Amino acid sequence: MKTLKQTISQILKIKDTPSPELDELIWKFICYPPKMPLRAHQEQLLAQAEKFSFTVNDPYFTHSDLTCNGFIWGNGSRTIMITHGWGSKAADFSDLLNALLTVDDVRIISWDAPANGSSEGELSNLLLFVQAIKTVINKYGQPDVLIGHSIGAMANVVALNDLKFLPSLLISITPLIRLRENFEASMTSVEIPEVSQKEFLRSFEERYGFPPDVFNVDDVYKFGPELNHWLAYDKQDLISPHIYKEHFLTAHPEIKTLQCDGAGHDRIIKSETMIDGLVAVVKQVLK
Repeated sequence: MKTLKQTISQILKIKDTPSPELDELIWKFICYPPKMPLRAHQEQLLAQAEKFSFTVNDPYFTHSDLTCNGFIWGNGSRTIMITHGWGSKAADFSDLLNALLTVDDVRIISWDAPANGSSEGELSNLLLFVQAIKTVINKYGQPDVLIGHSIGAMANVVALNDLKFLPSLLISITPLIRLRENFEASMTSVEIPEVSQKEFLRSFEERYGFPPDVFNVDDVYKFGPELNHWLAYDKQDLISPHIYKEHFLTAHPEIKTLQCDGAGHDRIIKSETMIDGLVAVVKQVLK
């Protein structure tokens, strides 16, 4: 968190004068996931897990392989995988993990994405999240239940499209729907002028070969009633505004939903309402 605060402070000092230095700071601001230390109960949860590691190639920032850390709880025959959100980590799902471990015959797999939690790297992006998901699935097999929060939910959809398989249940917790709008809201929050925002979006397309709009879930989501999809959301969510989810859900009325108003974008993963609803649908699917 200290690094993020320093980056924001530097941006605020020079935000009104476009420059290569400002451009570089904006890239760091957008792509740096803050890391929060583990709490005691999270350390205890990780101590109970079987540890594994895997590598993800990073062609965007370090141009090297990054080692990521993963965790497995339980040894059941049905697999649940969890993809965390931006600036988060597997251990942040401690409340949900403990609740899911009450389900019979399950194995729960989660990991810290590149540059998040305990995994290597300083900067990250959606594509590194997707690579991590695909690597873990290739290593441990297709999950029966795939859970994702925020950008992790968006990454799950992209990965499923690439891997061409459907889990028995896909769970999206306050998913990010539109990446460009998320970038713009983040930049506006630290008073970055429109001209510099446009320069960042231009440089994004130059670096990656496509604009951030290419990942809009409205366009990426190719599934219909054949995918059992459950989605939890908060109408007051400021990070992933409900108007975007509302548009997406109108186009896909087959998706089952749970409204968790007041839970908040980050704290929804600790919401009792969300956890109770999620565990109930998991038990129904895996019974």
